[in-house]
Amino acid sequence: MEGTNPVNKKLAAALSGGAVLVLALTGCGGDDGNDKLDSWAKQVCDGVQPQAKKIESANAAIQKQTADSSAPADVQKTDAQAFQDMSDAYKAMGTAVRKAGAPDVENGEKKQKDAVTELNGLSSSYASLKKQVADLDTKDQAEFADGLKDIATDLDKLGRSGSNALKALEEGEVGQAMAKQPTCKSASASASATTS
Repeated sequence: MEGTNPVNKKLAAALSGGAVLVLALTGCGGDDGNDKLDSWAKQVCDGVQPQAKKIESANAAIQKQTADSSAPADVQKTDAQAFQDMSDAYKAMGTAVRKAGAPDVENGEKKQKDAVTELNGLSSSYASLKKQVADLDTKDQAEFADGLKDIATDLDKLGRSGSNALKALEEGEVGQAMAKQPTCKSASASASATTS
């Protein structure tokens, strides 16, 4: 019988794939000198950076809880809290992008709306995962491990379904403007650290 440890390791691996989503909000590129866009990028990056840290901490908490000695109840508590933190973080990112308004680029309004919708969707998905993990029976280790397996599968899908709207938002000039923001650079560095 597979205990919770190998399954929780799968959960941790699936989660680190989710950290890639944070990277989608942290562009890279040169400088084109658009002050309006720079101001927009600063507002978004300043709003996103603390949330990227929150997601990184939630990832770290789940990774830490993958020890063999972790009791199902401890795993459940840690995972539920981590998913709640991620849900809150993605919702706050969506709010930051919404409040910043549309970037001053072609199709900026559509790109911004799509990104907000995507971030709010991620927030809902993590809230749903929190409910799933909270509903697992920790008294039956085999049943708990099976439940975690399902959650790891959902997480993996979530990591893959990804960040198309976020990528579209940060194409071209927007990505270049974001790359200049110190807060986006640090969000990118911290998020990529969790994926290795």
